[in-house]
Amino acid sequence: MSKRLHPKVFKVPIDKIRSGYYSDIYFIRYVQVLKRAKRVVRVLYQFFPREDSVVVGIDEALAILRYGTGYYKDEEKANEIFSKLLESERKIQEAASEFDINKVIEITKEKWEMKQKLSELWVDKWDEIEVKALYDGEEAKEREPIMTIEGDPRYFGYLETVLLGVIARATSTATAVRKVVKAARGKPVLFFSARFDHYWVQATDGYAALKAGAFGVSTDANADYWGVESAGTMPHALIAAYMGKTEDAALAFDDHIEGHVNRIVLVDWDNDVIGTTFRVVKKLYEERTGKPFKLGKTDPSPVIGSGKGKLWGVRFDTSGDLRDKSVVPKDKSSLGVCPELVWRARQEFDKVGLEDLKILVSGGFDENKIELFEKLQVPVDAYGVGSKLLRSKIDITADIVEVNGKPCAKVGRYKIESPRLKVVQKNYWEED
Repeated sequence: MSKRLHPKVFKVPIDKIRSGYYSDIYFIRYVQVLKRAKRVVRVLYQFFPREDSVVVGIDEALAILRYGTGYYKDEEKANEIFSKLLESERKIQEAASEFDINKVIEITKEKWEMKQKLSELWVDKWDEIEVKALYDGEEAKEREPIMTIEGDPRYFGYLETVLLGVIARATSTATAVRKVVKAARGKPVLFFSARFDHYWVQATDGYAALKAGAFGVSTDANADYWGVESAGTMPHALIAAYMGKTEDAALAFDDHIEGHVNRIVLVDWDNDVIGTTFRVVKKLYEERTGKPFKLGKTDPSPVIGSGKGKLWGVRFDTSGDLRDKSVVPKDKSSLGVCPELVWRARQEFDKVGLEDLKILVSGGFDENKIELFEKLQVPVDAYGVGSKLLRSKIDITADIVEVNGKPCAKVGRYKIESPRLKVVQKNYWEED
C-alpha cells in the first residue's frame, strides 16, 4: 500500500486557507448562506477528472482539508484579525527588503500573536467528515471518482476552489510526464520545466513529475516534497561567460562543482555537437592527465564516466530552426535535435573510443517526438523535457451527488460507486 505524505510537507498557508483568501467568492457565499440560514445537511461530494489521467495532488488536497475543515466561532473578529495579518506580511516584506532586522523581528512577533488569536478562534471539524481517495500516482479513467468527501458542507464547502486547483495542476503535470516516460521505454526522463512557469508551482510540478516516473528534476523546489537533490547540466550562459569556448566552460565546471555531480556538457553552442564534444574531451584529458591527446589514437576512457575529472555525458539542445553541421540538409526534419544528428554523433563517438559517453537530448521533446526516436531506435541515453509538458490541462470537477443519504445531483451527474477509493483515516500520515 502507498503511504500518504504528512500534511506539514505541503506548507499549507493555514490562515489564508481558513479565511477563504484563495477561494472563489461564490463558494464563500454558499457557505455563508448555509450558516446564516442554519441549514444543516450532510452531503457527498464526488471529484473526478475530465479525461484519463495520472492523479496527483490528492495528498495536498488532504492537507488542505486537514487544516481547513472547520469554522471560526467569531467570523467578524477573525476577518478583522486576518486583515491585520495581511498588512503585517506586507510590512515584513518591506522591512526585509530594506534589511531592517529589528523591524522584521518586531512585526513578526505581532504577526504570530495574531496567528495565535486566529488559532484560538478556530473550531476544528476534521473529525466530522469522511474522505475516501485514490493515492497519488494512480491512474484514473475519465469521470472515475478520485476522491469523495462526506459531511456538513458548512465546514469544508468553501475549500472547493483550492481542492480542485491543487489536484488539477498536479494531475495535468503528472499525466503529461507519464506519457513521455512511457514513450521513452525505460530511458531516463529529466523534468526541465521550471523556467516555463511561475516559481510558486515548482514544488507541486516536481512532485507530480517524480510521482509520474521522471528520473530527475532541475530545481531544489521541484524536489522539495521528496527531499531528493535537483539535477541538471551546465547552461549556455556559462559557455557565454567563457567567450563561447565550451571546453573552457566545461573545465571550469569540473573544477568548481562538487565531485558527486555527473558532468554533463551542453555541446550545441557552435552548432557542431560532434566537433565540440571532441574539443571538450581533448581539453579535459590533457588537463587532467598532463598528457597529449590525439583523437582516434589516444584512449579517452580515463576521463569518461561519473564524478570529478570525468565527462559523463553530453547534451544536444540544437535550436529547432537550425541545422547542425553534421546533418545533411534535406527538409525540416534536418533541423534541431533530429534522429540523424544523434545517429551520426554516436557513430563518430564510438569510432574514437567514446562508447561510454552518454547522449542526452532536449529541445521540443514531447510524447510524439520521443515515440518517433524510440521507434527509429535512435541511440539516446536520456531525454530532457520542458515547456511542452505544461501545455495540456486536465480539469477536475466536484459535484454534490447525495444529500442526507439520498440521490441529489444536477442533470447528468450521479453517484458512481468506486471500490478503488480508500478511506482516509484521521491520522492518515501514520498509516503503514
